[in-house]
Amino acid sequence: MIPKLNITFIASEAAPLAKTGGLADVVGALPKALQKSGHQMTVILPFYRKELSKNNIRTSPLKVAVEMWADNQSHICPLHEATVNKVRFILVEHDGFFNREGLYGTGNHAYADNLLRFILFNRVALEAAAMLGNKVDIFHCHDWQTGFVPLLLQTQYQHQPNIAEAKTVFTIHNLAYQGVFSSEWIHRLGLPAHHFHQESFEFYDQINCMKAGIAASDMITTVSPTYAKEILTPEYGCHLEGFLQQYTHKLTGIVNGLDLDAWNPLTDTTINSKFGVGKVAGKAKCKKALQQQTGLKTDAKAPLLTLISRLAEQKGIDLLLANINTWLNRGYQLAVLGSGDASHEQALTDLAEANPTQMYFYRGFSEGLARQIYASGDIFLMPSRFEPCGLGQLIAMRYGNVPVVRATGGLKDTVVDYNQDKKQGTGFHFEDATAEAFDVAVEQAVAVYKKPATWSRIRNRALRRDSSWQASAKAYEDIYLGLMRD
Repeated sequence: MIPKLNITFIASEAAPLAKTGGLADVVGALPKALQKSGHQMTVILPFYRKELSKNNIRTSPLKVAVEMWADNQSHICPLHEATVNKVRFILVEHDGFFNREGLYGTGNHAYADNLLRFILFNRVALEAAAMLGNKVDIFHCHDWQTGFVPLLLQTQYQHQPNIAEAKTVFTIHNLAYQGVFSSEWIHRLGLPAHHFHQESFEFYDQINCMKAGIAASDMITTVSPTYAKEILTPEYGCHLEGFLQQYTHKLTGIVNGLDLDAWNPLTDTTINSKFGVGKVAGKAKCKKALQQQTGLKTDAKAPLLTLISRLAEQKGIDLLLANINTWLNRGYQLAVLGSGDASHEQALTDLAEANPTQMYFYRGFSEGLARQIYASGDIFLMPSRFEPCGLGQLIAMRYGNVPVVRATGGLKDTVVDYNQDKKQGTGFHFEDATAEAFDVAVEQAVAVYKKPATWSRIRNRALRRDSSWQASAKAYEDIYLGLMRD
């Protein structure tokens, strides 16, 4: 009989409470899947007052507060509780730090006090775990914002009997964001100064939160097997490849899943017509409705290329921009949703305004519109230079939107290349991060799109793909149980 564990996730965001990206989707869905296996799950997050209100999350004060000294002053942090998808969330209130316009910054500018904000959160999270529940078996921490939890647990919280023996798992969702700060914060925040060296959190005489988590945790995971290999190389290692190579014995990659209840074209109330395997007529209705809604020419046969993304260099948006005029000249349609780099936003705006019946661009994010684009599109574009896992391609396949992806990270692990496997293919790969290679892959997809019977088989395989959290949750469970046996 598999023992049931008391597992606490500590993270900076979780859907549907507060979200900026894929990290929130994982932290929102994985505890739900693990709880179904009988484990006791708790998730500790900051109390983002604006986000919780916007997302209609009901919370209850716990009538207990944690007092924490940081940066030469006392901070009182009341605790709140919420139950979402039957999972217990503990929320750390500090309006001065967490009741802001953004989770980590505004625009492209990070908050200058981010280290103070999240070290305070890390400490209060450990205090809350120690006082509010049973003995913790596993702390599962996510990205740089919680990178100091394993080290603080080892060095400053061993006197807390409910958490002292807990094992730690640290998940790297995106190595590019490491939480690097001036070393002056060490004494201001009471960080363990004797660990400020190259084998721990020192990084070119600065603090590196990601390094702290990597060095101090009992197990490191990242969000796809391919990305776990890529981050050991100079191309993808973000100057930590040599450091990570010391820890390959505790590094593994587990691909993310989807909450299939939340992403289901057979039940999705935000799309214009429901559809699924064997019931695809609704997808054509979705395409027609989106064309009418966005001003695109109503044309069932024109390939509708779609992209939903942050507009950043990582996402290969320059490769998209280099090809758009070519694709429009060939008669394709394009629907793009996203925000980010101002020059990319302006370029997409200009192209859409110049070609209103062939291209639509929505600057920003709209959950409802994003779902309509997923449901309406024929071909989904993800030309990422690197992609630790990616959820866009999983959602696209779930909605029968066949992906064209660069063969990197989780994109390579989750999309089966039709050119390599005609019987199992669910999309199309390209290797080189060039506009030319991207165009070739899109042309290959369009050529098959023009063969309705073949396209239908690819689309049905995409629709049938099991992207659930079940297999991934089992892999995490195996890691937790292995740590408990050690």
